[in-house]
Order: sequence, then C-alpha cells, then structure tokens
Amino acid sequence: MRIIKTIEIEGKAAAALFDTGAFHSYVLRKYLKGKKNRLVPVKRPYEVSLGGKTFVVKAEAIVNGKIEGLDFNAMVVPIDSLGRADGHELEAIIGAITMEGWEITVNPKEGSLGLEGLKRREFTDF
Repeated sequence: MRIIKTIEIEGKAAAALFDTGAFHSYVLRKYLKGKKNRLVPVKRPYEVSLGGKTFVVKAEAIVNGKIEGLDFNAMVVPIDSLGRADGHELEAIIGAITMEGWEITVNPKEGSLGLEGLKRREFTDF
C-alpha cells in the first residue's frame, strides 16, 4: 500500500511516498546539503533495487521531519533521483522501518495516514 503526502524534511517541503512495500526510507541528497555530520558510512556496503535500478548503498543519514506538523526522525538512504509516482515527482520514500518505528499506518481507502504514535510520543518496546 502507498500514499503520497507533502511532508517536511529538514524544514523543507517534500513529496513523500509512504510505501509499506519498501523496507528502507530514501531522501534526495539535496535535503542533506550542509548535513555531512549526519552521513554515516555503512561498514559493509549493500545493494538495493529501487524503481528497476540497482545501486550500492555506501552511507545512510539521519533526518528530522514533520508529517502533518508532527515531528519524527528517520535513518534514510541518500539518493540522487526517485522518479515519479501517481503524477508526483518524488523527493522521499518513507519505508516500512520508519513507519513501524513511529507506528504510522496507511489507509489507502481514505488516502490517509494513521499518526497515533507521532501524536502520543510514547512507545513500549518490550
């Protein structure tokens, strides 16, 4: 399931695809400019297939954002281009790891997101 919403990433508006079929989250590199201290080299690079292309992930980054005014942070894979979906030029993909961590759910019937975890800001991990 997937939904496209405008969110904030590092204070800038971004068209984000919320995709439960994507494991990782991805953000265009332009949102990470001046944020080099947030780039973390991965110890052992790995391959990811995205949009019919395969590339090697050599670094990840931590970003801060807002969804409907609610703060979140996420570990993301920096990427040069994400392409288009449903008529939108994508700037981010919010994948399953981020959605699970913040208890974000998708309601494709209504085209909405469940943001109870972001609103509550309390989590039980064990």
